[in-house]
Amino acid sequence: MLTRLETIVVEKPWGRTDIPAEFGDFGGRRIGEIWFAHPAGDDAPIMVKFLFTSQRLSIQVHPGDEAARAAGFARGKEECWLILDARPDAELGVGLNREIGREQLRAAALDGSIVDMIDWRPSHENDFVYNRAGTIHAIGPGLTVVEVQQNVDCTYRLYDYGRPRELHLDEGLKVSNPVPVHDPRDTVVDPHTNLMLVDGPHFRLAHLAGPVDPTLIERAVGELTFVPLSTGCRVTGENIILGEAVLLTDPSAIEIDEGGRALLAWA
Repeated sequence: MLTRLETIVVEKPWGRTDIPAEFGDFGGRRIGEIWFAHPAGDDAPIMVKFLFTSQRLSIQVHPGDEAARAAGFARGKEECWLILDARPDAELGVGLNREIGREQLRAAALDGSIVDMIDWRPSHENDFVYNRAGTIHAIGPGLTVVEVQQNVDCTYRLYDYGRPRELHLDEGLKVSNPVPVHDPRDTVVDPHTNLMLVDGPHFRLAHLAGPVDPTLIERAVGELTFVPLSTGCRVTGENIILGEAVLLTDPSAIEIDEGGRALLAWA
């Protein structure tokens, strides 16, 4: 049995009008996000979304579980990104390029010089980056990204390039880790390889390629979120296309044709 998740299409000023046709026809609208609404709403532990960027997103930080719960949220927010497409000059900002003090960070956020303190990394198709809570980060332009995260609407913006949105300096500075950051899970994913990308503690994430490795999906238990990244993906014989996501409990029901790929996430 599978449950198809409701698809939510979100326009953003930093989004794109050239969304790949496989995702659908959006009539020239500037689409920034496609995400999937879980029937459990805020109680669901995981969220998956696609991002399409034409501008730099805000410089921001997320709290961990303890700080988030103290602020009234159900959980903190750790996330990860798999780059599906990247312009030649595309980049991700992950952590800082040097360690600084919090007061210096506050001043830099206020005058905009924080932009030059970010560790802007060239980004390429199939790069995988894990973003731990407390990491100051930003997503650059020219990227198509699939993001898997703890399901919570809690983002502290430190700098937003003059856009008229609220900043959260006090909250963000309190939870920030103002240092260079490199996570051992960061890698380059071979699109033809079955690979465990994240093995806890907040969620698990596997990259699946056809034919699926049965020893990998045997590790998947409980409610599973299946997200195709290509054609040739099926669950219980039903085609699941790019731009869709489904819930299932039996990973043996997943089929992927040779050359196809998908993500499988669970808590």
